Amino acid sequence: MLRRLIAIATATILFSSSLTLAQTNKPKPPDKFPPNPLEITTPDPLSPRSPNDKQPLTLQEQQKLEPALDALNQEAAAKLQAGEQVAAFEIWNRELRLRRFLGSLGEVQALSRVGAIAWQQNDGQEVQYITERLQTIQKQAQSQKKTVPIDLELWRPLGEAYKNVRSSKLAIEAYNQVLLVVREQKQQTAVVETLKTIGELHLSWFDYRKAAPIYEELLSLATSFGDGVNEVTYLQRLAYIYEQTNQSQQSLNVLSTLAEIYINANDLTKIPELKLAIASDYESLAKKDPNLLLEAFKNYQEAYTTAWQLKEFVPAGEALQKLIALYRSQGQTDEALQASQILVQTQGQAANFYGMMEAYDQIGQLYLERKEFPQALTAFQKGLQLAQQLKHQEAYFTGQIEKLSKAN
Repeated sequence: MLRRLIAIATATILFSSSLTLAQTNKPKPPDKFPPNPLEITTPDPLSPRSPNDKQPLTLQEQQKLEPALDALNQEAAAKLQAGEQVAAFEIWNRELRLRRFLGSLGEVQALSRVGAIAWQQNDGQEVQYITERLQTIQKQAQSQKKTVPIDLELWRPLGEAYKNVRSSKLAIEAYNQVLLVVREQKQQTAVVETLKTIGELHLSWFDYRKAAPIYEELLSLATSFGDGVNEVTYLQRLAYIYEQTNQSQQSLNVLSTLAEIYINANDLTKIPELKLAIASDYESLAKKDPNLLLEAFKNYQEAYTTAWQLKEFVPAGEALQKLIALYRSQGQTDEALQASQILVQTQGQAANFYGMMEAYDQIGQLYLERKEFPQALTAFQKGLQLAQQLKHQEAYFTGQIEKLSKAN
């Protein structure tokens, strides 16, 4: 019995020791991400001095280093051209590490150049390395703001570099720093250019809510400067932004201003599209104020009339289709029928036989609503003729005709 207890105890100790040993020898998990090659501090044959030496290079040292770095850039480009992407970025990373000796501006410009290439080559890891290095430079620049004014010559390229690696949020942060300075210095041209850049960045990420106030300010500035060309551009951007954010009243205001500008300039080609959009906004607003439906009707009619005068039959047909849908929603069948008959002619002018076929179907459905079966039958028969030519929806029109024939 004693021997048995000793054996059990020994086995327990051995098992515990084995478990402890196994736990001790358990391999450590590998690092989640490899180290950033741009932060390697191993001495380089081209290094003019130690990486920890913060003293700026002498002119002689710069003149010696710059051609060597340009040669590395050309060598990397040749490697990439030859299909050796890994080797190319190894050389570029070496160049970027050495560019640090030439100061922040030169390094940022190089990071921007290589970052754009990395993005084009879909090298996500290299993009990450470059973005991390740019953030380090940004933090260093921010830490100096209390003692040194913001260096626009650095922050602009920093924003551009973030754009090249598609870090829009970081790019906007950089350009906002630029915007603060140029506002204080009353550099109006620079304010406009910076706002345009920020607006484009917001739009590139579909951040319409943040883009709106940017383009509203740009519009205000363009109006105050009498800059008609850019005023139209910003109105167009705002119309798109308000449409995407379902701000019908703001959209309506902008579109109405645009329409007025084009009419005053006698540029009527833009009017049908604008009137369609204005009418659509009135329809949306009419959900709260039904009286505005009259404005929707009016603008759809103006869109059709102008398009017909310009012999632009496609937008004319679109305006009629919108008008018919609105008539039907209000139970105005007679008006819908009349507009549908005009739609057939319009689609014919546009040589849109599919559109003509659909218009005849619509006419047939409207006559069915009025229980005027002979007229409905005639419409479906005309629709069938077009369906047979198009070899599309023949069975549908045949079925409609058979139903009416049996009913009669």
